[in-house]
Amino acid sequence: MTVPTEENNLGNDIQNSVPETRVELTRVGVTGLKRVLRLERGSGRDNALFFAEMDMFARLSSERSGVHMSRFIENIEDVASSMASESAPDIETLGERMAFAIARTQGTERAEIRIRAQFPRTRRAPVSRAEVEDLYTFVGIAVSDGRLAGRAVGVEVTGLTVCPCAMEMVTEQNRAALAAAGYSHEQADEISSLVICASHNQRGKATLLVGTQTPIRAEELAEIAEGSMSSEIYELLKRPDELHVVSRAHSRPRFAEDVVREMIKGVAANFTHLADDTFVLARQENFESIHAHNAYAERCGLLGDMRDELAGKTHRARASSLESWLDGLLQ
Repeated sequence: MTVPTEENNLGNDIQNSVPETRVELTRVGVTGLKRVLRLERGSGRDNALFFAEMDMFARLSSERSGVHMSRFIENIEDVASSMASESAPDIETLGERMAFAIARTQGTERAEIRIRAQFPRTRRAPVSRAEVEDLYTFVGIAVSDGRLAGRAVGVEVTGLTVCPCAMEMVTEQNRAALAAAGYSHEQADEISSLVICASHNQRGKATLLVGTQTPIRAEELAEIAEGSMSSEIYELLKRPDELHVVSRAHSRPRFAEDVVREMIKGVAANFTHLADDTFVLARQENFESIHAHNAYAERCGLLGDMRDELAGKTHRARASSLESWLDGLLQ
C-alpha cells in the first residue's frame, strides 16, 4: 500500500501537524461506507456476497490535527485483497483484521470498526408454508490498538410485540361486561380464558450481540432474538398465516423488558459452552402504535453474571457497556 507523504509534493501533511486547540478526540473517521463483501456463511463454510455498511474510527491524539481519511478506504482494499487468496472470514474476523489495519496505518491507540451486513434467509410461512426470502442484519464490531484486538458479533431482527398491560385492561372490561349481562364470575372467567382479548401491538427491533473469540452462528442469535418477541413476522403471509401470527402474538404478550430478559435466557440456555467472561448485549426497541415515542430496554454485561441471576444467585455487576468491555481487552 502506498501511503501519501510529503514527498508527493502536494504540500505539508496537515493531518500530522499540532492542532491549535489540543484536545483528544474519542472517534474520528468515516461513517456510512457501503461495500459488497464476500464472507463465509453457514457450517459448510460457503462464501456468499453481502451488502455491508461500515463505520470506521480512530482515536485522535491531542497532538494531531486529523486522521488520514483516504487510509480508511485503503484499509478495506488491502484487507479485501489479502482475502482473495484464502477462505473468506466471517464478519467478526473481517472486522478484527480491519481494526488492526486501521490502528497501524493511522498510528492510533484505539481503532474501531462497526459493520452491518444484510443477508437473505429463506423461510416458510407458519401455516401455508409459502416460501419467502427475508433480509436479516449481521453486526460485527471490533477494536484494536495495533497489538491486541477485541470483537463482538450479533444480529438485528424485527418482530411483533403485544402489550400485556392493555390486554389486561381489555380482559377486565370484558369480564365486567359479561357480569353485567348476567354471567357468573366463574363463567366470565372461563369465557375470557377461551377468547383472544384485544391489545395494541407494535413492530420491534431486537439487537443481540455476543463478545467472544468462539465462533457463533449468527442464525442462532437471530432465532433467539425472534423467539423472544411475541411473534415472528414474515414478508409474505396468506390468510391462515396471518391468523396464526396474530393468535400467537396475543397468546404471548410481552413488554420490551420481557423481550430483553427472554434473549438473555435464550443465550444462557443455547450457549452453555461459552465462558463466563463472554460479553452479552440484548436490546429491544418497540415502535409504539398508540404513542408518539418508542419503548426501549437493554441489558449488557458478562454471561457469568447473567447465569448467576437466572439461577437466583447474588448479582455481581461487571462490564457496564460494550465499549468498556472491548477496551478492557486491549489492556
